[in-house]
Amino acid sequence: MARVVAELGRPETPEETATRKAQFSQRYRASKTFTNLLAAVLVTVGVILVVVLGVPRGEPAERPPIDVSAEASALATSLQRTVIDPPLPDSWRVNGAQLEGSTDAWTITYAPDDATGFLRVAQGFDASESWPVEVLNGAGSSATVTLDGIVWDEYSIANPSDSGNISYALGTAAGADRILVYGSSSSEVIQGAADALGASVRELREEAR
Repeated sequence: MARVVAELGRPETPEETATRKAQFSQRYRASKTFTNLLAAVLVTVGVILVVVLGVPRGEPAERPPIDVSAEASALATSLQRTVIDPPLPDSWRVNGAQLEGSTDAWTITYAPDDATGFLRVAQGFDASESWPVEVLNGAGSSATVTLDGIVWDEYSIANPSDSGNISYALGTAAGADRILVYGSSSSEVIQGAADALGASVRELREEAR
């Protein structure tokens, strides 16, 4: 028996029935597609949240401290020569200790704990008189200062920004090598470091005799 449609006031024809069922099927498929799409989006968001929340948080692991004495000893063994081990405060953080430069130089970079800026101690192996000028980007010495009986050439840099932020330096000959103490720390801090190197400078000078 044909279905009576209220809007028509009569039974619907077979063609109208087929059209109605087709439209219903189309709407049903469209709703299912939307539902499936929504479900897929929710699943994707859930996976992302699990990944993000599951990744461990926290500060990156601190770099292990540099053992200057061990590095100096290893380099001395490798080069078969005396390598200085600056007797500077243990509380000073060591940011680097390596062989570098066109003239091989054992260079240690410190961050003094009682001052701003940085300080470097460098031992230029078989370095020429011009080596400090090269390191200091052309800065020359115009004075000297005596610390623990050692005469040091004094370098005051007028434009630190042109010299890698180096504002003050002290340099002296030590046998075949040259020692340079420099950085952006105050002249007092740099002079204190140079003063502590007196014994090392004398040792190198004795070896060269």
